[in-house]
Amino acid sequence: MPELPEVEVCRLGISPHVVNNEVAKVIVRNAQLRWPIPVDVQKLVGSKVLEVDRRAKYLLLRFDIGTLLLHLGMSGTIRVIDNTVPVAKHDHFELVFINGTVMRLNDPRRFGAVLWLDKHEDQQGLLSKLGPEPLSDDFCYDLLYQKAQNRKVPIKTFLMNNHNVVGVGNIYANEALFLLGILPTTQAGELSKKRYNRLTDIIKQVLSAAIEQGGTTLKDFTQADGRPGYFAQSLYVYGRAGQACLTCKETLLEIRQSNRSSVYCPNCRQA
Repeated sequence: MPELPEVEVCRLGISPHVVNNEVAKVIVRNAQLRWPIPVDVQKLVGSKVLEVDRRAKYLLLRFDIGTLLLHLGMSGTIRVIDNTVPVAKHDHFELVFINGTVMRLNDPRRFGAVLWLDKHEDQQGLLSKLGPEPLSDDFCYDLLYQKAQNRKVPIKTFLMNNHNVVGVGNIYANEALFLLGILPTTQAGELSKKRYNRLTDIIKQVLSAAIEQGGTTLKDFTQADGRPGYFAQSLYVYGRAGQACLTCKETLLEIRQSNRSSVYCPNCRQA
């Protein structure tokens, strides 16, 4: 599943090709995604993309009349390509621009979303209850510590709750906890303020590093045969269960938490 760094790289990849571009046509080939694609998306014909933002894992294409919200779900990818490129299986939605390019959403599992938000509507509803962006100044020292007081949920579950902080998905929660030597089963309320402040720094570091690594794939967003939205990363624990820890060579262990894989080193731990 694309996580925050993949979505941010997607934003960086498509922005130069869609901003200030006028929509000539909106094509919906399959409206049945996670939620039905609303007919309001047809309002975009004749409007220009003003900017491309990101909130959590949502891409927000801003227009003067409102915002087009896109979510990649578990398998979605977005490309900006020439409109002569043949339509592929699972190309469910596209914006055709007057310069001859097209932005296509491909989503085999159809867990993604295409929604329309009227002007200022993103200040309420779907986006209004999200926590702070982890790479913003709003994600500051003491924030996690205060939210964690008296919480008995596992720290990994706590970090993946979008009400506490957005975009720290399964991959990066695994990585951040390993780097600080915290067991993913540790109760959120047991960690000290000092450790939470250090965890805040590490979350910023692992997400920033992932975005930087993904920068090498920006060209994929304009290639018909590319695989945009995903990129190879150097990970310490995620996906490496049963392999040797890169720090101490101990065998990495795996448990299930909330139907997600948690991988950790039984030796490199402090809690």
